[in-house]
Amino acid sequence: MFYEPQKGHGLPHNPLKAIVAPRPIGWIGTRSKEGALNLAPYSFFNIVCDTPPLLMFSSSGYKDSVAFIEETREFTANMVGEHLAKQMNATSVNAPRGVSEFDYAGLTAAPCEQIKASRVAEAYATLECVAVDIRQLKGRDGALADAYMVIGEVVGVHIDETILVDGLIDITKSRPVTRLGYMDFATTDTVYQMLRPKWGE
Repeated sequence: MFYEPQKGHGLPHNPLKAIVAPRPIGWIGTRSKEGALNLAPYSFFNIVCDTPPLLMFSSSGYKDSVAFIEETREFTANMVGEHLAKQMNATSVNAPRGVSEFDYAGLTAAPCEQIKASRVAEAYATLECVAVDIRQLKGRDGALADAYMVIGEVVGVHIDETILVDGLIDITKSRPVTRLGYMDFATTDTVYQMLRPKWGE
């Protein structure tokens, strides 16, 4: 089949998110200027540069995560291991502003080293980030979308040493949860290597 997104697909659910999958989940922790905590998962998330270390997430709708980052320019991106899948899903609740999803999901809000935003103490890894760009997205016609992209520079990295094997993160130990299409999720538990080929060999 072929379809043009503006004309619709005729299927029960939008297939686009199932095509671009699996997607890592950015579990974004923020703190408002007044000290209110927020924690929310975003599957429009990825690292986009290693020098400097930059990552991005995009929010459908202007939510507390974006609002708090605009206030403080700081946030954390926490790894969602399989052991935290239910808690991650709980933090997707549409809670009133000022309600701490850390508390709602029974998670520990731990302090960071370089920023004031909180991290998930139970997560196997956390990236401390400072926002370098926040923008409202727009389509090719120039019309603004109800979507907001945040790009942050990683200024600190926390790693639980229980997932390190010979100095490398063992994905079979951290078992990160990823987002598929629709209401589907997956856990990474199979790993294999492929070396980049050298021209002429």
